Amino acid sequence: MIEILKPARLAQARESGALVGHILQTLKERSKAGTNLLEIDAWTKAMIEEAGAESCYVDYVPSGFGRGPFAHYICTGVNDAVLHARPHDYALRDGDLLTLDLALLTGGVAADAAISFVVGGQPDPACDALIGATERALAAAIDAAVVGAKVGDLSYAIGTVLEAAGYRVNLQYGGHGIGSTMHQDPHVANHGRPGRGFTLRPGLMLALEPWVMADTAELVTDTDGWTLKSATGCLTAHSEHTVAITDDGPEILTLPPR
Repeated sequence: MIEILKPARLAQARESGALVGHILQTLKERSKAGTNLLEIDAWTKAMIEEAGAESCYVDYVPSGFGRGPFAHYICTGVNDAVLHARPHDYALRDGDLLTLDLALLTGGVAADAAISFVVGGQPDPACDALIGATERALAAAIDAAVVGAKVGDLSYAIGTVLEAAGYRVNLQYGGHGIGSTMHQDPHVANHGRPGRGFTLRPGLMLALEPWVMADTAELVTDTDGWTLKSATGCLTAHSEHTVAITDDGPEILTLPPR
């Protein structure tokens, strides 16, 4: 299903996106050495419930991946864990590369975003390179997300940036449409051919999410049945925003508060 939101629903999407951005920024500020991933999950649950919002994850049982309900409120990927990372009993250490991925609904409209950062804030060239590549690729895709463009234009923008940075691109998982449900068509691969695919229309919302692994394009699934990791154990990073297509250009809905 490809859903085109009417203006009133887009206004609700802005509320959902603002909440996602706020929660992710708050979690980033709270995540220090010694913070347990299960604490992050509990904080997320509390903030979602306080806002009167609904988790997209806790009861999520997709087809094609995952094992049973996800059963948590946020994805918490550490170092080699890049997608669908289930929180578990692990205390963060200085220098860990942490990815937080959050989706929720308010008023029946979803928003989805992810951030990657280094715990402790110490500069690390390898981590900075990974994170920076995903952020630049995301920015390139957003710039391309204009009325009349094709989904392939966005995929091409992402892949071009990631390959130029020296990374191999995995095409198994990528961005997606979003609206009254978290995962919708169209699929937005992280590389592709320009001029191909669905034509972007006002009211379409897309969750764009470049992600990379330092030295491989191969994923393995953790024993929890959910967490996807780099096959070589290398570092990973993931950046994501929910973007609305409008006549005035792309609108990023999941920015953190200023």
